Amino acid sequence: MTTMESLIGLVNRIQRACTVLGDYGGGDNTFSSLWEALPSVAVVGGQSSGKSSVLESIVGRDFLPRGSGIVTRRPLVLQLHKTESGQQEYAEFLHLPKRRFTDFAMVRKEIQDETDRITGRTKQISNVPIHLSIYSPHVVNLTLIDLPGLTKVAVEGQPETIVEDIENMVRSYVEKPNSIILAISPANQDIATSDAIKLAREVDPSGERTFGVLTKLDLMDKGTNALDVLEGRSYRLQHPWVGIVNRSQADINKNVDMIVARRKEREYFATSPDYGHLASKMGSEYLAKLLSKHLETVIRARIPSITSLINKSIDELELELDHLGRPIAVDAGAQLYTILELCRAFDRIFKEHLDGGRPGGDRIYGVFDNQLPAALRKLPFDRHLSLQNVKKIVSEADGYQPHLIAPEQGYRRLIEGSLNYFRGPAEASVDAVHFVLKELVRKSIGETQELKRFPTLQAEIAAATGESLEKFREDSKKTVIRLVEMEASYLTVEFFRKLPQEVEKGGNPAGGNTAASNVDRYSEGHFRRIASNVSSYVNMVSDTLRNTIPKAVVHCQVREAKQSLLNHFYTQIGRKEGKQLSHMLDEDPALMERRQQCAKRLELYKSARDEIDSVSWVR
Repeated sequence: MTTMESLIGLVNRIQRACTVLGDYGGGDNTFSSLWEALPSVAVVGGQSSGKSSVLESIVGRDFLPRGSGIVTRRPLVLQLHKTESGQQEYAEFLHLPKRRFTDFAMVRKEIQDETDRITGRTKQISNVPIHLSIYSPHVVNLTLIDLPGLTKVAVEGQPETIVEDIENMVRSYVEKPNSIILAISPANQDIATSDAIKLAREVDPSGERTFGVLTKLDLMDKGTNALDVLEGRSYRLQHPWVGIVNRSQADINKNVDMIVARRKEREYFATSPDYGHLASKMGSEYLAKLLSKHLETVIRARIPSITSLINKSIDELELELDHLGRPIAVDAGAQLYTILELCRAFDRIFKEHLDGGRPGGDRIYGVFDNQLPAALRKLPFDRHLSLQNVKKIVSEADGYQPHLIAPEQGYRRLIEGSLNYFRGPAEASVDAVHFVLKELVRKSIGETQELKRFPTLQAEIAAATGESLEKFREDSKKTVIRLVEMEASYLTVEFFRKLPQEVEKGGNPAGGNTAASNVDRYSEGHFRRIASNVSSYVNMVSDTLRNTIPKAVVHCQVREAKQSLLNHFYTQIGRKEGKQLSHMLDEDPALMERRQQCAKRLELYKSARDEIDSVSWVR
């Protein structure tokens, strides 16, 4: 059978680990809260309800700060550990792990100082708990969380929201289903007005999780008693009410020993005509044993669900850590290897876009199939080969002596002028493919999950690929312009030889009226035939370029991007020193913090799982 000490001790150890990690419930929801899954006893009461005195009676020591107004301004997780009879009592704080306190006046001072460290010397409150462990033969194994006293009005020095702030903090503890509520109310006030009972009723209407405690029974008006409450007639709970008689203010002022106070309390109930029949179930000692036994029962019942939460959280955290990536090694060789692996991951995704594994590469084909043909159709050949322009160019090419048979120089000038128009669509195709490649690079960097944690390396890769693509664009432009220039450099003679020869008007090619011939060669029909012939030749060249420009662009840009996009970058990083490589692997601080949080949280959950497993062996 698992011992009570091992079960409560198990929760104590996990609670301390949670606090070190910053998990004390009520925070952000980015992680599952192990703290909130752990059963605990939350001590709730209004100011001056005797809450502190109850805790000191349970401990058997005078150790809590006292004063007017809000004294408890941070949750106090009080973990009690029963030791062998005769051993010295001592206390330890989680924030001072190597220091033992045997003087409990110093414990009180440290609670006050540690509260001020977080909240300042104001009347502010904080939800960051203080962990105090007390080892004594006079206690039972029990964990209690002392919460700030509920109040109805703000006093001087407190923010106007203090009433709501305290209630929200207390509510965050008592509303979780694993919380046991210790609701403390003074007997000399109407139970219907009890702040603690009011809140407990809201969060636990069935009373299954609530233990009611009545203090100050000895201060009730003569002739009155609290039997209606203690016997469950005024307000019924699933658990029995417990009456407590604390030390009087005079006893506190005289520093009456708590052990003596316990004896007086036992004597009060044993000799009381009103409560004598309930004496065995009254008093702080009975309350401590009752709570300890119930807490142990709840913990045992909750172990399976806590284990399930821990295992689920471990799986989620390991998955997230895999997604975030493991910490980077400090060795320069390992860093270089990491950078190269990241670059290869990016390069794979980029190639998938080009080859059709991911969307985007089809836009390059769209440039060749739609944009280039459309641009070629829009070229202003009609204007260039208008009758007026053809006359002008042919006449200028003839100079002082008109052409005799065919205006060869005029033809050449008309063709060369027409072919020059192809430069625009050729260069536009290069630019269009360049912008597609740039966009695919941008998308590929964003889609490379491994790169997300390294913004500096992302920027370096973006810059390096940008330089490479720019170089590919320049080479591609030179190549497509060269294609156009090649067409203009050497005309296809066979095309013109196949054209029908002009026959002079009158059908006398050998002689006849020379003047009439010259007039015929300068007629509108003659120039229209020239324009038509040039247009046919230009259309032939257009068809050729429509096929060769895409080949050149793919060869110079797409193929090079697939084969050598990061080649120059690889050469550069091979020359970098360790410090420069480390800078390239600088991570987003938020991501580094998230990974650190995940790693710590994972360590906590694995430790908690081991703790539970070790306790399970005792069964």
